[in-house]
Amino acid sequence: MDIPTYEDMLAAHDRIQPYIRRTPVRVSDYLNDLTGAQLFFKCENFQEPGAFKVRGAANAVFGLDEAQAAKGVATHSSGNHASCLSYAAMRRGIPCNVVMPRTAPQAKKDTVRRYGGVITECEPSTSSREATFAQVQAATGGDFVHPYNDPRVIAGQGTCAREFMEQTDGLDMVVAPIGGGGMISGTCLTLSTLAPEVKVIAAEPEQADDAYRSFKAGHIIADDAPKTIADGLLVPLKDLTWHFVSNHVSEIYTASDAEIIDAMKLIWKHLRVVMEPSSAVPLATILKNKDAFAGKRVGIIITGGNVDLDKLPWI
Repeated sequence: MDIPTYEDMLAAHDRIQPYIRRTPVRVSDYLNDLTGAQLFFKCENFQEPGAFKVRGAANAVFGLDEAQAAKGVATHSSGNHASCLSYAAMRRGIPCNVVMPRTAPQAKKDTVRRYGGVITECEPSTSSREATFAQVQAATGGDFVHPYNDPRVIAGQGTCAREFMEQTDGLDMVVAPIGGGGMISGTCLTLSTLAPEVKVIAAEPEQADDAYRSFKAGHIIADDAPKTIADGLLVPLKDLTWHFVSNHVSEIYTASDAEIIDAMKLIWKHLRVVMEPSSAVPLATILKNKDAFAGKRVGIIITGGNVDLDKLPWI
């Protein structure tokens, strides 16, 4: 494995500065009182494409040499990585082909197309996604930018934790959602060097809890087609992200879809920011495990805000 380093993260941050936003950190007295912790929300939903994944995507796209860039990039994604890679490719002026599940939210498909990405749809399973992608890449020759199991992507995602530490006066924990593990891996990469005393906690839907089961078993357990309201967390860990999860994550907590929806409502109401179900999983797990977080300074990464407003999960 080509494991990214802290120096790779620093280089990525320099490379992507023109294409990302230094997103704000928000707080809520109500949510602090409710949880018994001091919560700090890093709002990656305020990135231009609406998700943290623009960091890793931009690092990969702008790190390509001219010959490879001319062939463009390609990926498979349930939505946010597809839109962020399309955005980065648009900014560089190169083609982007993406494979997306036919069940992906329309809002995410619309964002991909707005940035010039070409979508090929597949069935909503990991096996269908990977098989369809193999055909698309063979036809286009684009550089494969994996949604999370790519050292360039992980180094880019790690820049979020660097900013987070600069924007807060110290944290005891950082909590982020986990699907394939790109954001968690980037967070581990950065904090293990920058602030090794900060615990990294992953939050996962009960109905797609393969990372939790992998963490407890000590090896990767992959589900092919889990179903949960948190559509951005449907993919399994891979070897590179498993390296970071198994070596640096302190705990993985899970929450039910009903608990995720309740947390999503709370954040919409009390932080007054638009976010998608996947981004509500951390707060849902904190509310479910208050004793583990009580009295702590807890950073929460709101990973994305690309939600279909016509299909909100509580309607």
